[in-house]
Amino acid sequence: MPNLLESNQLGGRKLQRVVYTEEVIHNRIQEMGVEISAAYGPDDRLLLVGLLKGSFLFVADLVRAIDLPLQVDFLVAASYGARKKSSGDVRLLYDPEASLKDRAVILVEDIVDSGATLNRLVPLLEARGPSSLEVCALLHKRLVTLDREPRWVGFDAPKDFLVGYGLDYAENFRHLPYIASL
Repeated sequence: MPNLLESNQLGGRKLQRVVYTEEVIHNRIQEMGVEISAAYGPDDRLLLVGLLKGSFLFVADLVRAIDLPLQVDFLVAASYGARKKSSGDVRLLYDPEASLKDRAVILVEDIVDSGATLNRLVPLLEARGPSSLEVCALLHKRLVTLDREPRWVGFDAPKDFLVGYGLDYAENFRHLPYIASL
């Protein structure tokens, strides 16, 4: 895909290599949908809470791959800004409107990197009384031990800074249908 890489550069930042193709991502999400569907029943009142902005494409594809009645909500937490490394300071900018009480909740994360966001959000969501709370991550870098490891992981990711398929660098590159190294 050299022409895709060459055509996607910004301010001196250019993509190095495609890490996961569109087809590979699609196939893995279909598999994750089957796994999640098998873990819950139609009476579990399933709620997927996507962590914006990075997870929006993943959530859209994942909910279509789950063969159960479900609801979707979102929350926004920020820890990166325009940097390539998390500041470690997690700010909650938007809270889910749906009640989590007595619901089977899956927190959907685009990438587990420093773990700061998950370690901050899981206790906050657990305090709202869900019947269960699991984490589903498209990518996991396995850099840290988390208080709550994701139950479902799409891919063990390289330590590279990744963009595409919702992942960004300073709000750029989210539109790419694949995941690439910056």
